[in-house]
Amino acid sequence: MPKIAAFPKAYMHALCKDGTMKLAEWFQLASGLGVDGVEFYAGFLEMQDPSNWPSIRMQVESMGLQIPMMCCSPDFTHPDASFRSHELEKQRYWIDMTAALGGQYCRVLSGQRRPELTTQEGVKLAADCIYECLPYAQDQGVTLILENHYKDDFWEYPEFAQKMDVFCALVDAVDHPNFGVNYDPSNAYIAGDDPIELLKRVSHRVVTMHASDRYLIEGTLEDLRREESGAAGYAKRLRHGEIGKGLNDYDQIFTELKRVGFDSWISIEDGVDGIEQLARSAEFLKKKVAQYWPDS
Repeated sequence: MPKIAAFPKAYMHALCKDGTMKLAEWFQLASGLGVDGVEFYAGFLEMQDPSNWPSIRMQVESMGLQIPMMCCSPDFTHPDASFRSHELEKQRYWIDMTAALGGQYCRVLSGQRRPELTTQEGVKLAADCIYECLPYAQDQGVTLILENHYKDDFWEYPEFAQKMDVFCALVDAVDHPNFGVNYDPSNAYIAGDDPIELLKRVSHRVVTMHASDRYLIEGTLEDLRREESGAAGYAKRLRHGEIGKGLNDYDQIFTELKRVGFDSWISIEDGVDGIEQLARSAEFLKKKVAQYWPDS
């Protein structure tokens, strides 16, 4: 049966920028959700000192939780080789972090969709960098997961491999036992793609999932396109919503995942309107998992 983790989407600034929230506070909140684990983000302030890693892992495990996944954002599509080399160093550091926390999965991305970059160039740059990281990850017992991502909170441009055809081309370009897909249905919608069509194209490579629901608080997808490049972070008109209340069809999603034998981690990206919202999303997912994996 798939396991459920939670991600502190509502507390990213507090945990990564101004330090107004401590990880122990987040762990306490997460422990009340009835989930199996907590997904980590490499930019948590308390994770910047490696000497903290063992004690943080112990805090989580003392609450009966695991740390299965590390969310990080390498930028592998930069045209400068020295910049990419630095990104590779950061990715190896994040793999170390994942392993030290007992994690199994560490995210990779393609990088930013810079205007001068062609699809062929971007796929090659990203695939080459991912391949460089894979032996290191394998030695640590970590699987690298590529997400059909929208945009990192601190990036200027959207994800290079945001669109389905580009994402699938990059997935096809990397063939390795320690590489798979982290599927996020909401990001497919924001890319203007059909989330179910994307899932069916890559379901045999899916090893983890981000569960979320998205909606636009105003305007259209065309309005979103006009404002998503050239400004750091997410467009202001874009919001995460309560899972099961948005546009994603979780019955179709779980039907396909069950069909291909998925039995891994589903991480909740929700709760931007408070821990009560996150709790409702967790309950929704627990019921769906029990419905589709009743004998597990």
